[in-house]
Amino acid sequence: MGLKYTYQPGQTPIDEDEKEGLLIRSISTQDELNEAEQINIQTALQWTLTRKFEPSDILSETFVRELHKRMYREVWRWAGEFRKTDKSIGVDKHQIPIQLKQLVDDSRFWLENKTYLPDEMAIRFKHRVVFIHCFPNGNGRHSRLMADIIARQVFMEKGFSWTGERSQYIQSLRQADAGDLSALLAFARP
Repeated sequence: MGLKYTYQPGQTPIDEDEKEGLLIRSISTQDELNEAEQINIQTALQWTLTRKFEPSDILSETFVRELHKRMYREVWRWAGEFRKTDKSIGVDKHQIPIQLKQLVDDSRFWLENKTYLPDEMAIRFKHRVVFIHCFPNGNGRHSRLMADIIARQVFMEKGFSWTGERSQYIQSLRQADAGDLSALLAFARP
């Protein structure tokens, strides 16, 4: 495949085998890939905005995978499938289902027991799912949309603005990795 991909700081490289999953063979540049993915993401966003989901549906492995699939299914053959390779970030590929189940169970507990305020719960979910790094590509965009869906549909709050520089976002993720979510919360809703 002729896709020449230039990675931004903090982006996870796509393996050669994963590149073979590109469904649109005419794509050869990063800009073309970004455009195709963004069109698909807009379709997925419309799907989330035109349906009412129960919190138990959203806080599930099925929903996490279905959302990723809808975000990328017109672009990547492996959309919605857990990654099969280890990356420089994320849990071991064999730990993905276990870690995701634990996140889903924790999230349901947080919701039932009102453990965190709405924004914090949504951002904790976002951080953990991106830390797990379930998919070969699109984990950051997927996790941000998951947080928005949790805010809007579980808590009836507005979605997050996610404004700021990419470097600020990456730094806020690193702080969250160290246990401090304050920068990520501020980045999500300044």
